[in-house]
Amino acid sequence: MSIVRLTVRSVLREAEGVLGLVLVDPTGADLAPWEPGAHVEVTLPSGTVRHYSLCGDPADRSAYRLGVLREPAGRGGSEEIHTSVGVGTVLGVRGPVNRFPLVPAERYLFVAGGIGITPLLPMIRSLPAESWSLLYGGRSLASMAYREELAGLPGVTLVPQDTAGLPDLDGVLAGLPAETAVYCCGPEGLLRAVEERWAGPLHLERFGAAPAEVTPAAGGFEVELRRTGRSLRVESGRTLLDAVREVVPGVAYSCEEGWCGTCETKVIAGTPEHHDCVLSEEEKASGTTMMICVGRACGGRLVLDL
Repeated sequence: MSIVRLTVRSVLREAEGVLGLVLVDPTGADLAPWEPGAHVEVTLPSGTVRHYSLCGDPADRSAYRLGVLREPAGRGGSEEIHTSVGVGTVLGVRGPVNRFPLVPAERYLFVAGGIGITPLLPMIRSLPAESWSLLYGGRSLASMAYREELAGLPGVTLVPQDTAGLPDLDGVLAGLPAETAVYCCGPEGLLRAVEERWAGPLHLERFGAAPAEVTPAAGGFEVELRRTGRSLRVESGRTLLDAVREVVPGVAYSCEEGWCGTCETKVIAGTPEHHDCVLSEEEKASGTTMMICVGRACGGRLVLDL
């Protein structure tokens, strides 16, 4: 998937700590189509690569809309956007990619925490009003992006923590029909709380790595990079991505924690040991692809399409 160069047409303050960017093609060309739940990979002026959900209207091919939360304690991407990106800035954009698609269902519940509202907005707009409800929590009303867009819609419950406490997940989930499709995006604590309470169809979008439940196996392994014609030894304590980058420095990667999907690589031979939260259990079992930032080998050797 190639990178296109898009220009920032406008920068808006969507809430306390949240900037909205509108990106357009400098020639006025239509942008690649997308569906609700999709995200794009953005290369910032510093070369930093980050992923942001598309929160605009899929029918509008003239622009992409992003919402970016400022995280001073983060890895620097959001800070760069908030301090260095303005109208006219050119950004590299790859995608869109959709790993959080909206599946058909008779009824939906959307649960958002903070900036987790962004991938849910296009879903809500695409559905009949009577088919969904939204529970949206945030630190305060002032920090809740797009609240004014949502305020006039039926089925929306805004829960600012400073005045209303935490969202009542037990009360909301307890009365739902078992076939309701529940979509949740937000902090890990919110996702875990919904997982613990809902046994029906559940769809989660993470903005960070899930807590590790499996420790990577100790010991090194061999990896052959088939297209490059090189074989490497990946020692214990070193990531596969680090080893690959010595030979293929341009290999795509971003989060280095197994949640963004940028480094997904085709496996030609061998059995990968998965530690990501991107692939489904079926995809992991097939062994045809892996995230090389956290994945390793089950056994002594892998052959990758690199």
